[in-house]
Amino acid sequence: MSTAAGGARGDAARSAPLRVDAQRNLEHVLRAAREVFGELGYGAPMEDVARRARVGVGTVYRRFPSKDVLVRRIAEEETARLTDQARAALGQEDEPWSALSRFLRTSVASGAGRLLPPQVLRVGVPEDGEGGTGGAGGAAAGDPRVPQQRIQPGTGELRLVPEETAAAGAPADGVGSVAASGVGSMPGDEGAATLLEVVGRLVERARTAGELRPDVSVSDVLLVIATAAPSLPDPAQQAAASARLLDILLEGLRSRPA
Repeated sequence: MSTAAGGARGDAARSAPLRVDAQRNLEHVLRAAREVFGELGYGAPMEDVARRARVGVGTVYRRFPSKDVLVRRIAEEETARLTDQARAALGQEDEPWSALSRFLRTSVASGAGRLLPPQVLRVGVPEDGEGGTGGAGGAAAGDPRVPQQRIQPGTGELRLVPEETAAAGAPADGVGSVAASGVGSMPGDEGAATLLEVVGRLVERARTAGELRPDVSVSDVLLVIATAAPSLPDPAQQAAASARLLDILLEGLRSRPA
């Protein structure tokens, strides 16, 4: 059999409807991946996903030939969910602060913030800042759950930077800007760029209305979503802790009259 014929058969097999049991296994794997990555970060091994899904690790790899493929699938789905939540807040809330706070509460409650792609959360620290997230007492530099932070000297603003720029240690030029962040130019990251654009509209509306602190950027809002949903073993405790933490963070974001 020729290589071309074999490739055509493989494409047909991938596009064919899944059997009922195969579809069920896929759903179990995706649900387990959301839970495991949400609890442990995207560094969690595939074996943990298989164990949570109660399938063999070979079953996971049959559907997702590499961990990167599974991570991208989960990240894209959660990014799309957050974008839908932001659009709903824009369309259904007339008051700018109500729209922003609704988006934050809905997103934190859904837990989607723990599964945002790392490049969306990548923000910066000062050029000479040795005490950032990778320093003593901070998170490990390779932990995708915790963004690298680069604060522009003299501004105190967290800025979104592209992954390759952060790796090189160079500062970004824009604050919460899709174009400046470089996210839109990353292959396959159209969903992340759309999320930044829609959340940016929520932020700009609240800032223009004088209800959001002028120094708050899109990256700050996404960091709130990512950090205000702690993973606790008891669901009731987790919901209560998330609600309390978010109330405190919202107070910190809101502008106060002089």
